[in-house]
Amino acid sequence: MTPPPETAVSQEIPDFPAPRSSGCPFDPSPEMRALSDRGPVTRVRSWGGSTPWAITGHAEQKALLADARLSVDFTRPGYPSPVDPRYTHAGGTTDLSFVGMDDPEHNRLRRMISGAFTVKRVQAMRPAVQRMTDSLIDEMLAGPKPADLVQALALPLPSLVISEMLGVPYRDHGFFQRNSRTMVSAVATGEERHAAHTALSEYLDDLVGRKTAEPADDLLSALGRRVEAGELTRREAATMGVLLLLGGHETTANMISLGTLLLLRHPDQLAAVRDATDQRAVDDAVEELLRYLSIVHLGRRRTAVEDIEVGGRTIRAGEGVILLGELANRDPRVFPDPDRLDVTRDARGHQAFGAGTHHCVGQPLARLELQVVYPTLLRRVPTLRPAVPLEDTRFKYDAVIYGLHELPVTW
Repeated sequence: MTPPPETAVSQEIPDFPAPRSSGCPFDPSPEMRALSDRGPVTRVRSWGGSTPWAITGHAEQKALLADARLSVDFTRPGYPSPVDPRYTHAGGTTDLSFVGMDDPEHNRLRRMISGAFTVKRVQAMRPAVQRMTDSLIDEMLAGPKPADLVQALALPLPSLVISEMLGVPYRDHGFFQRNSRTMVSAVATGEERHAAHTALSEYLDDLVGRKTAEPADDLLSALGRRVEAGELTRREAATMGVLLLLGGHETTANMISLGTLLLLRHPDQLAAVRDATDQRAVDDAVEELLRYLSIVHLGRRRTAVEDIEVGGRTIRAGEGVILLGELANRDPRVFPDPDRLDVTRDARGHQAFGAGTHHCVGQPLARLELQVVYPTLLRRVPTLRPAVPLEDTRFKYDAVIYGLHELPVTW
């Protein structure tokens, strides 16, 4: 796709659109799709009249995600906030540990926990994840119909898994799920998000202290040992705990419920997942669902620290950049017929987990949970179906991470 001259783009800059709409809840909104028609690198108008660059092309996005000239530091001038700055807390954007840091500090903190998420270590958890999944489905089948799949399975499974990894008591799941929802809300006030973050930080700080005094075989205890060794401050350890607890359940919960509903609306694709006889087929299906749904739907945000040439454009130092994974994952130059759900396609080039040094550290765990839960649920409940029409389903248009508020199902 050949972009129009840069001077032409500046004459008419579209507002940054709503990422989804009720008319196509599984797809980027028509207004979002229109950005791709303007070229892989184009201006958009955001809060307060700022005009960051929207990156819609797959190749352009992959290159920029690996480019050290883009900063994730949300305190930099020009950073394109995903929420209206009028609703940010007076004290600044909520601290989410190394997610908002550039190297070398980002790498220093990230490597302290990355060993817990290696493919080998995560795959060793498969039997435990399978047991948890079966137990939750048992409870759902023994309960009343219809059931809310979000509360019965999608939310508790990743919450149980990350609680066990971190050493967080699962009995506190109501507390951390409630505060996590507030933190990823696009409509909560800055004060509400700040209060939620403070509550979680204080909770994790107390846990780190207890784990330091009485260590166990879990990630918070490992962080506590680093605090004792002087490699981390206790605040850094607690903030990393908040990030892992939030990221470890919120995103996967949304993928479980949203992916299940999508499959229920595509019976042929559902059958392919349910009847898969080898693990590779299940793995391919999970990658396609991740590509197709792209639940990080407000873009990955950056600020240029140097001039960057990409896609026939020049991004100047100090300008904001929004990398739109939901459009890159529908790029026909990479994924033929991209709006068609095909669980047999090779979708491994998707960018649902980002790319480069800031790719999601927990992606092996998310993949494992999805690889277990989809075929298990569909095989054990072959008559599963939505209990309400699509138009009555409550999608998370109001959140930074897309998904479902609830999914009533019956069987």
